[in-house]
Amino acid sequence: MTEESEPVPDELPPLELRQGPAPQLTSAADVQAYADAIASGDGPIALDAERASGYRYSQRAYLIQVRRSGAGTALIDPIAVPDLSGLADAIGDNEWILHAATQDLACLAEVGMRPTRLFDTELAGRLLGRERVSLAALVASELGHSLAKGHGATDWSVRPLSGEQLRYAALDVEPLIELRDALASELHDCGRWEMAEQEFGHLLNFTPRERGPEEWRRLSGMHKLRKPRQWALARELWLARDDIAQRRDVAPGRLIPDSAVIAAVQADPASLDELLASPGFHGRGASRHARDWWGAIQRGRALPDTQLPQRAPRGDGPPPPRSWAERDPAANSRLQAARAAMSELSEAWNIAPELLLAPDSLRRLCWDPPADTSEVGVGAALEALEARPWQIALCAPVLSPALDSEVTSE
Repeated sequence: MTEESEPVPDELPPLELRQGPAPQLTSAADVQAYADAIASGDGPIALDAERASGYRYSQRAYLIQVRRSGAGTALIDPIAVPDLSGLADAIGDNEWILHAATQDLACLAEVGMRPTRLFDTELAGRLLGRERVSLAALVASELGHSLAKGHGATDWSVRPLSGEQLRYAALDVEPLIELRDALASELHDCGRWEMAEQEFGHLLNFTPRERGPEEWRRLSGMHKLRKPRQWALARELWLARDDIAQRRDVAPGRLIPDSAVIAAVQADPASLDELLASPGFHGRGASRHARDWWGAIQRGRALPDTQLPQRAPRGDGPPPPRSWAERDPAANSRLQAARAAMSELSEAWNIAPELLLAPDSLRRLCWDPPADTSEVGVGAALEALEARPWQIALCAPVLSPALDSEVTSE
């Protein structure tokens, strides 16, 4: 698990491994033995996965941590044992406990593990209005322990893993069962358990955002490039970098960072030497593929004007809100009224506005409101936007007046 570092009080006792170092499982036989122990255990199963983000192109898991009462904790090497469907069978339909589930669900699915029920401790903290919801922060606030961090950004693909890495990994699942119970109790006490159940159920269908056909447009700093020819150069450099990164299973930014791509396009180098003198092209990863970068520049320059990329086509959603006042003043008024209403609702419930309703859903609703702006009509529109029942129950009553005020005045 990789998450932001958040300070916790120094005086809290550190969380310790109750059963000593967890075993690292590197054979199918060892994993099956642990699966048998899982099947004989009781209660929900705590899981976590460590990836090598920032080091590798893939988002696969390089270590999987599992814990259950009666079975203890195990650290499974999915590189050595890539098929964990036997473990998944042993878990069956028992509840998973994850922290920030969307970070790990995809890489766990790659090794044959998919939940049928889950509890997300980060999401539970957000539903309870916690300002800080990292695992360390919640362990501190709910369980009264400090959680040792320090290896979240490490390269988990390197073997062998150090003892400190393995201890860090085991500590990520050590408190999850107790933390789940504490948060679940609070959700029940404040009447938000049903809301949480709906959110956890929605997570079961989570899939990562698919890369679009023009992913190169997401280069950081792309807004600095204003001309189609510059866009062509940036695209060719991005495509070359992505191809090399995928073949070598290296994070693209470790070859050349986004800033280097943008700087090279702006510099418009006249030769390979000039290109390599650009910021970000001095490292080993950059120089090793120097001719690939220069070839990309040349391809971008050779494109006829008729084949140059144009401005990004508008998606199926509304335009950026900054343009609404000019393009559709009525829609802009609806959006301002809706945002004000959602802000009041957020404050009243102590839940972040984006958790009450996805910002994209709010924009779509205000840009193209339903013909029926009653609570029933707005509720139906929200349901079509995949809002959960609890969100509809809270949001429809406050959004209906915000939408209706503009519709009836036109």
